[in-house]
Amino acid sequence: MPNSAMHPFCCVSSMAISNSAMPAAPQSPPDPLVRIQNLAAISRASSARDSGADQGSGGGALSNSNGNNQNHNQSHVHLSRELKINDIVGDGVSGILYKWVNYGRGWRPRWFVLQDGVLSYYKIHGPDKIVVNQETERGSRVIGEESMRRVMGHHSNHNHHLRNGTAGSPTKSRKAVGEVHLKVSSIRESRSDDRRFSIFTGTKRLHLRAENREDKAAWMDVLQTMKDMFPRMSNSELMAPVDNLAVSTEKLRLRLLEEGVSEAAIQDSELIMRNEFSSLQSQLMLLKQKHWFLMDTLRQLETEKVDLENTVVDESQRQFDEVGTSSRSRQDKYSETASESEYENERVDAADEDTDEEENNFFDTRDFLSSSSFKSNGSDFRTSSFSSDDDLTFESEDGIDPDIKSAGRNFPHVKRRKKLPDPVEKEKGVSLWSMIKDNIGKDLTKVCLPVYFNEPLSSLQKCFEDVEYSYLLDRAYEWGKKGNSLMRILNIAAFAVSGYASTEGRNCKPFNPLLGETYEADFPDKGLRFFSEKVSHHPTIVACHCEGTGWKFYGDSNLKSKFWGRSIQLDPVGILTIEFDDGEVFQWSKVTTSIYNLILGKLYCDHYGTMRIQGNHDYSCKLKFKEQSIIDRNPHQVQGIVQDNSGKTVATLFGKWDESMHYVDGDCSKGKGHESLSEARLLWKRSKPPQFPTRYNLTRFAITMNELTPGLKEKLPPTDSRLRPDQRSLENGEYELANAEKLRLEQRQRQARSMQEKGWKPLWFAKDKGSDTYRYIGGYWEAREEGNWESCPDVFGNIHSDHTTD
Repeated sequence: MPNSAMHPFCCVSSMAISNSAMPAAPQSPPDPLVRIQNLAAISRASSARDSGADQGSGGGALSNSNGNNQNHNQSHVHLSRELKINDIVGDGVSGILYKWVNYGRGWRPRWFVLQDGVLSYYKIHGPDKIVVNQETERGSRVIGEESMRRVMGHHSNHNHHLRNGTAGSPTKSRKAVGEVHLKVSSIRESRSDDRRFSIFTGTKRLHLRAENREDKAAWMDVLQTMKDMFPRMSNSELMAPVDNLAVSTEKLRLRLLEEGVSEAAIQDSELIMRNEFSSLQSQLMLLKQKHWFLMDTLRQLETEKVDLENTVVDESQRQFDEVGTSSRSRQDKYSETASESEYENERVDAADEDTDEEENNFFDTRDFLSSSSFKSNGSDFRTSSFSSDDDLTFESEDGIDPDIKSAGRNFPHVKRRKKLPDPVEKEKGVSLWSMIKDNIGKDLTKVCLPVYFNEPLSSLQKCFEDVEYSYLLDRAYEWGKKGNSLMRILNIAAFAVSGYASTEGRNCKPFNPLLGETYEADFPDKGLRFFSEKVSHHPTIVACHCEGTGWKFYGDSNLKSKFWGRSIQLDPVGILTIEFDDGEVFQWSKVTTSIYNLILGKLYCDHYGTMRIQGNHDYSCKLKFKEQSIIDRNPHQVQGIVQDNSGKTVATLFGKWDESMHYVDGDCSKGKGHESLSEARLLWKRSKPPQFPTRYNLTRFAITMNELTPGLKEKLPPTDSRLRPDQRSLENGEYELANAEKLRLEQRQRQARSMQEKGWKPLWFAKDKGSDTYRYIGGYWEAREEGNWESCPDVFGNIHSDHTTD
């Protein structure tokens, strides 16, 4: 077979490679026995059965050249053989296994061939259409009754065509769909299905299923034995301590004697040398031990990941089987090839069942969310109130009070930028794998990630993104003034959901603020002023305060993270508060956020959990962010209810956190169906995407947040995020400078803990002893008006020697 170059980590390729370097099978004790049949025997038997007579060595394409043994082999065609596993490996193994394709196609039969440590698989284009390579598979064994039936049927048809002169080339070529190299792969059995197992190559996983338990056991024995043929030094051998290392000082002694050094000085020098060497050896052994522990941890994580993936596939298939078959109209979407169109396509509905005890409070809007009537009304983007576009448009609001419709609109126009600056340098690619390799054994708290993983915004500015749709708060204020508390809380609920819209497609992390760093946003075009400050470094806490027309929005946030190998879970800690001038207050906490596929695959985030918005007057609200499943065709759903003080549901909300939110009056969980949902009214719709997209997937609003408008720089304090040099350099596309500045600032930030321990306090926020939250104490905007920033530290400047700590 032709040679093809292959990356060392790419263990599944679409081309065959040479197997000439395969080591010989080791001599080992007898292994378990499996019931397998020889492919050559099947070929000869099929040929003999069709011809009805002994045709010698030329009777079939796969027959043995020694015709004297044919009658003997023919008598054993339908009998299972008890063969030692090493004998099987020596000749190769083939047979049918069912491979998991996708959730539309499900399990599909493939012809697998194991030879010389390479497991290849081929498509089967019909019930008896198995093409066998005569040269390489002449002596291979076949596993499974179904495999033998199909192979015998294939040879019977082949011989029939030979007798009638219709056969094509006996050496019909075929191409493997994929190949797995067992030397660098791991094999796992399924915990929930005794017919299934999986093979992981490091970059790809094959989920396989045998016809029965016996066939699976045979395949497992064969694969594991073949894998064992590749000797590999264990970690314990690699990490074995090196004792009795002799340190020779002879050369040192001779050199010192030549220089006329006294014997006492020579002995002192030898002692110093031995001590230094011993110290160095101890340090090396410590590093060696750390490396061993790291490898062991990685091995454990891989095992847990494999088990979890097997469980997920098992559960998904169970749900698939329960849901059944849907319309054939979706078949072409998931069809692999036209030659497999005889198989009926299956679809998997999303996992609607939720074990949350509050699920009965909500209703299933999945069908309605995907219906054409909903999409025609809700799929258009809304331009948010900050936009300076001339084509400013809003959703249809017929019948709404003019005062409500005008809320959030009647503000002065401010021209803001629509794109980021063009990059000065060409961005360099970065490999996460190379970073992991380069930082093995290092203190991760001192590892500086390059700026390529960042977006040109800080976490302080990300807080301001929650207020992008502040017109909802303006409307809530106007509804309250008119005595409609229900519409007020509905707009508050839409506002709480809208803060997540900007996270869709945002795969880069914001800059972590320095202790004492601040950010201000004076947006007269939105009728608000926003201010935030990093108030604690351990734990990292960011506090914010925003004032609009008739309302205040404030809170602090801290994230507790959990790393799960390929994903990270972020649990927000903190309370957000909306306080209106008339005394009505609403409070809530954010839901859990998870970021998936950190190592391999497409990175994405999801938000899930129950958000409770508690009011101090008439109403409260519960919003359920549904967790996205791997088979969900309609993700990002949010469902909610508004209840009065007696617990009665007075309104129902539904939508998607990245698109829009609607509401209907009353309780839709009682089975009212689409009749009531068709009367749904729009509360909020996501803004249009930017005219000039960025590689960070920033929204129109986010593009404006780091802008230095004319005259603004002179008014800002030295702590403002807009003045942070690494962030500004990244925005300008000066990547080398950004990396250097980021490293410098992170080194400076390491003194923040000692600063905090010595009594450092934030300038503009103070902790409320009753609620243990940070509240704005005032004074910032007054200092800004006076231009008095004497109390502000130079958080972005160079570290002075008198400020450093050991």
